[in-house]
Amino acid sequence: MKSVVLQQKEERDALLRNVYQKRVLIESTEQYLESGLIKLITGPRRAGKSVFALQLLGSKNFAYLNFDDELLLSSFDENAILQALQEVYPQFQYLLLDEIQNLPRWETWVGKLYRRGVNLVITGSNARLLSGEMATMLTGRYLQIEILPFGLKEVLDFLQVALLAQTPVQKANVMLQVEDYLVFGGFPETLSLRSITRNYLSALFDSILLKDITKRYKVRNTNELYNLASYLLANYGNPFSLTRLVDDLNLGSKVTAQKYCLYLEETYVFFYLPRFNNKLKQMLKAPLKPYIVDNGFIASRSFEQSPNRGRLLENTVIVELIRRGYKPGQTLFYYRSRNNKEVDFVCRKGAQVDQLIQVSYDVNNPRVLKREISALLECSGELHCNKLLLLTWDKEITIEQERQTIQVIPVWKWMTEEK
Repeated sequence: MKSVVLQQKEERDALLRNVYQKRVLIESTEQYLESGLIKLITGPRRAGKSVFALQLLGSKNFAYLNFDDELLLSSFDENAILQALQEVYPQFQYLLLDEIQNLPRWETWVGKLYRRGVNLVITGSNARLLSGEMATMLTGRYLQIEILPFGLKEVLDFLQVALLAQTPVQKANVMLQVEDYLVFGGFPETLSLRSITRNYLSALFDSILLKDITKRYKVRNTNELYNLASYLLANYGNPFSLTRLVDDLNLGSKVTAQKYCLYLEETYVFFYLPRFNNKLKQMLKAPLKPYIVDNGFIASRSFEQSPNRGRLLENTVIVELIRRGYKPGQTLFYYRSRNNKEVDFVCRKGAQVDQLIQVSYDVNNPRVLKREISALLECSGELHCNKLLLLTWDKEITIEQERQTIQVIPVWKWMTEEK
């Protein structure tokens, strides 16, 4: 066991010698280390959870265990591992447990460590599995940090592209990078070599379905799961119902469809956005909209001949809203008015609707602009919300209409503004 810990220490030390892009949220989470609560870092595979944990702990005396290691899992022994950790990392202050969900009955062991006073930082790629079991075992004794692929600001920082461009050439370079991000997304390992993005993300998509879902949940009919994931990917941003999934994909039942959808959500592949309604029963009956965690998956798996930039922009916006802390079904929804006019995103704070956001790639056509403004105004009246935002590719104006003010802002500016 000690040899496994020593080998992983060498891996840890090699990782610490690398220079990483600083995440936008790291400054607001450094204070978490001072707490004795468990720090739970969740997010999709390859989004940078482990790197984020290393950034948090880099200057600290911390021990490290990586449970993506079959040798560690096959020879795991509680007492032997603790003894080895003490020998390899004398008087360590923190213990980083990477991809802990791979360890059977991990929550029982984590509970023991916590009760012994070990200051724990944990990463994992299954949101509900981790937070659900953590809530059961250690109610109120953990803090959850969600790590998604890079946002636009992080990508531009990584590429050293200055937002305050002065010359036409500099401005054009910024927009080229924004366009690249819109299509290929922000998974960290694709940024230095965009030519590999499609192959890399296609393989990652398969890995999540095979390793994180099929293997973990013992899915027997893998074709059904793959077909459903492909269907949602092809129809991102479009409403769907379980009944429609069953009919279109010849699934056995709604239970099967619901189960697969849940697995895809738990592993951070898809988010599902419900339609806002003050009556919970009506909201549960309404169709959901699926969105993908990163636009790069769309580029790598889509059958579209050319990218649908309007839908890509909408998907980019919802992921950014989730990155900012909004939760689909809790503080984030879409809405359809009594006259069937739709607004893309309803943002709530507490019990109040705080903001309505509409997304439209190109509003240079007056009829398109009129349609988007009309939907915002009508939904504003029904939801009693006066904070209205229209995100576009490049348009920036302020519209005063019907005693309402609508801010029209380019999406890149909104995504890189100081929060």
